[in-house]
Amino acid sequence: MAAPVPTPLMSLVWTDHVTGRQGFLVVDRLVRGVASGGLRMRPGCTLEEVAGLARGMTMKEALHYDPEGRYVPLGGAKGGIDCDPRAPEAYGLLVRYLRAMRPYIESLWTTGEDLGLTQDLVDRAAAEAGLVSCVQAVYPLLDDEAAARARLADAFAVEVDGIGLDELAGGCGVAESVLTALDRASVPYAGTRVAVQGLGTMGGATARFLACAGLTVVAVADIKGTIANPAGLDVATLLAARDGHGTVDRRVLRPGDRELPGDAWLSADAEVLVPAAVSYAVGTGEAERIRARWIVEAANMPVLPAAEALLTARGVTVLPDVVVNSATNAWWWWTLFGDIGADADEAFAHIRRSMRALTGLMLDRALADGTTPRAAAHALVTDRLPVIAERFGWYR
Repeated sequence: MAAPVPTPLMSLVWTDHVTGRQGFLVVDRLVRGVASGGLRMRPGCTLEEVAGLARGMTMKEALHYDPEGRYVPLGGAKGGIDCDPRAPEAYGLLVRYLRAMRPYIESLWTTGEDLGLTQDLVDRAAAEAGLVSCVQAVYPLLDDEAAARARLADAFAVEVDGIGLDELAGGCGVAESVLTALDRASVPYAGTRVAVQGLGTMGGATARFLACAGLTVVAVADIKGTIANPAGLDVATLLAARDGHGTVDRRVLRPGDRELPGDAWLSADAEVLVPAAVSYAVGTGEAERIRARWIVEAANMPVLPAAEALLTARGVTVLPDVVVNSATNAWWWWTLFGDIGADADEAFAHIRRSMRALTGLMLDRALADGTTPRAAAHALVTDRLPVIAERFGWYR
């Protein structure tokens, strides 16, 4: 039997008085009175989905616990809004949601961009909703609030090749998890093929870093379909041709690039598959089409448990989201608390060291316990949560 899922500390369902649409907030756990987790907007978002994401945030925070670091992990939380972010009413709905959640954001929930939303949009809506910042609940925990806020603002102003550092941090962590797995399997980067679902913040940055490392990105999928080229795609050109939702302008495609159906990324002839868009993307039917050796969860909860069981039985390794995509959240806090400065090279070096160590620890635990990487990651969380609770408590 599967272990029971812990009951979250708080679950909230909000109904918008204008559109009738619903929004959700789930606080899974508080540490020092604060929880961290992004806000997503997508059609069909549910309370159950947000609760799973909030639990995942608790795990990500615990996995990055370093008793010697300035950044002390927070609890886990998540927000969600059931709406298409492209809908005309989406922005007004976002503002009203944040206004309704203002007491929680001011006191205990730090949030930011997630699926369907950009950080710029969240910040603009938060200001309109009367909030000082979407992370203001953490300010009382800072040694020097003014210096910390200035450091984070400076970091958000840093760009690398025209892309914001905040948009690159998470993908750098995903890529490092991939490279760690390849190194442990003695698989050379050159000749290793990658397919990515989603070319937004996380998927786009992951493709960028993997291409820079020498891997060949053979397929990317966005809302319009899959773009594929067995000889390799021009990742830099595709990234430069994206709109705000990660959709590529097809006019930049080269003669060898093919346009395929949206789900063609699943069966791409690639060693590494990176679902970096929606949750629940890989069920048992999709699992049967996958030919990759590794699935790397850049998105939150993309592989359903039954599908993962089928893939594991076939020898496919699933690297779980709670480790793989955790660098986005960690980068915010490393910067705000002062473990790193507002510098891209320093940030990438810290992310690479941390993610390589964490991924290696997870894979070592899986090998020692004879379990999957996900089970190993959960075991590491189980070891660390009592240590964090003993030091900081649940609420204070």
